[in-house]
Amino acid sequence: MQPAPGTELDSEAAKAAMRAAAGADGAQMGQGNPLAAQSRRDAVTEATWVPSFGVKGQDVSSHQGAVNWQQQWNMGSRFAYVKATEGNYYVSGSFSSQYLGARNVGMLRGAYHFAIPNASSGADQARFFVANGGGWTGDGFTMPPVLDFEFNPYAGMTINGFYHGNACYDKSPQQLVSWVRDFGNTMRSLTGRLPVIYTNTGWWKQCTNDALGFGDYPLWVANYPDAPSNDAGPIPSSWNQYSIWQFSPGGPFAGDSNVWNGSYAQLQTFARNGLNSAGAIERKWVALGGASGSMGAAISQSDICNLVGGGCYRSYAAGNIYWTSATGAHAVTGNYWNAWAAAGWQSAIGYPTGDVTCPYGSPASSTCHQIFQGGIIYATPGVGTFAVANKYMSGWKAAGWQQGIGYPTAAASCGLYGGGCYQPFQKGNIYFTASTGAHAVTGSYWNAWKEAGWQQGLGYPTGPVACGLYGGGCYQPFQKANVYFSPTTGAHAVFGAYFTSWKWAGWQAGVGYPTGPVKCGLYGGGCYQPFERATSYYTVATGANMVGEPYWSAWGAAGWQPRLGYPLGVAVKWNGYREVPFQGGSVTYSANGVTVRTN
Repeated sequence: MQPAPGTELDSEAAKAAMRAAAGADGAQMGQGNPLAAQSRRDAVTEATWVPSFGVKGQDVSSHQGAVNWQQQWNMGSRFAYVKATEGNYYVSGSFSSQYLGARNVGMLRGAYHFAIPNASSGADQARFFVANGGGWTGDGFTMPPVLDFEFNPYAGMTINGFYHGNACYDKSPQQLVSWVRDFGNTMRSLTGRLPVIYTNTGWWKQCTNDALGFGDYPLWVANYPDAPSNDAGPIPSSWNQYSIWQFSPGGPFAGDSNVWNGSYAQLQTFARNGLNSAGAIERKWVALGGASGSMGAAISQSDICNLVGGGCYRSYAAGNIYWTSATGAHAVTGNYWNAWAAAGWQSAIGYPTGDVTCPYGSPASSTCHQIFQGGIIYATPGVGTFAVANKYMSGWKAAGWQQGIGYPTAAASCGLYGGGCYQPFQKGNIYFTASTGAHAVTGSYWNAWKEAGWQQGLGYPTGPVACGLYGGGCYQPFQKANVYFSPTTGAHAVFGAYFTSWKWAGWQAGVGYPTGPVKCGLYGGGCYQPFERATSYYTVATGANMVGEPYWSAWGAAGWQPRLGYPLGVAVKWNGYREVPFQGGSVTYSANGVTVRTN
């Protein structure tokens, strides 16, 4: 039975056929690689030669059976990868003893999975791998998991009626690329790490069309030079360098012989920490001019990883280059680095997603910026360099961006009353709470907030300034009241009962805008707020009510609160006259003048 290209042999019958093809030991690294059988090195060289650099190690499978690990250690092997699984049907019977044996003599060790893409999905095989030994922990001696992605070891076979595909598993390049990403993403979700990809450059080019975009996966390349050489040969275009090189399928170590492309300390870091940049940091440095470029000479020669969010960096004379698989590699230097620190580093605004940009001219004459995952750092001549987190951006936008409130003048600061935060800008501050969002408070609105008691009095702003009110007025909403502004009165808050009395008096058309804040300490525990054409008086017993002319003058002439008490309502028209009721009487206005009545 020959499936259509791209289909998966995931039935139980297919699994049985795959197990029959695998036999007792299954496939091992490089089994389908024709170069493994064509190596022209002589037997003595094959059994003794190792590259002159790096840390030596090996990979084994059930084909090697019981390995004398102490002997391997004495020969110089310091790490071992052990086959755990194949496809979705085979678990190595030697895995546990080999895995523990390598560790027991002091080796760093890890597990690998032999991919059979026409057996089941990448996600399915990743789960199978993890369930059968393919996990990872940052204990310093467990190497990251490996995906053995290479020639089909069963190419051309038909067993029990099942045809096992060609060298590329009867998959198109696009299907194989999708399969690897499916496997890798699942491994990252299950273990916290992307797998190392073991492959052969010729096969990768043939079967994936030399796919790009895998530079965040560490590379383990298989190539066997005909004569001793420290050159691993060409590598796939996704990578600038390899992490591990399988240089021999026949010695000197049991199984295949390998070399780690770095120091033992770097190998330990690789085992313990998150993903390295697979050369992206160094490529960025070279693109910036290397030692004679903007970053200057290298201070650290290898990636320093395990940063927040899986990031890595290297230090240079002028700053650091940071990398994550999501953002790529970008330099952070000088004041931008300081601003990043002041903003809370990666935990606050993530990693840089681009380089410094100066869209409006030279750095000396205009503002430049660098974009990060969670915000943007702005450098303004004469002002400074500060980050604006994404959560403040909506407030800045509503306030008119730079033309409205200018550029930031300091980093954001928290710990305000009620859990608030703020960031100062040239012409005002942006305030933020989780419940209100971010909104700017500027100029006279800020003064009105102050006179109203700040957050304890008004709470935090819940929106930007809005204009177009009657008489050219504007307002800004806060949690407990609004602040109203007109060119002639300035800005003042109007609270609850005062707001209601303003409504009863006809809003701005009736009594105009507030001309001051609420003030208390009047006779009998009263308070008041002045408006352009009236004043709103308040007591607990009466609530708030407006008194304008001529009622206000008559009230004064009658002896104010000691004689008439406080108003009980707004002026109401009755049969040609208007009357304001007071606690101790009333003031009536008609064509005959003003009349005061006492109880």
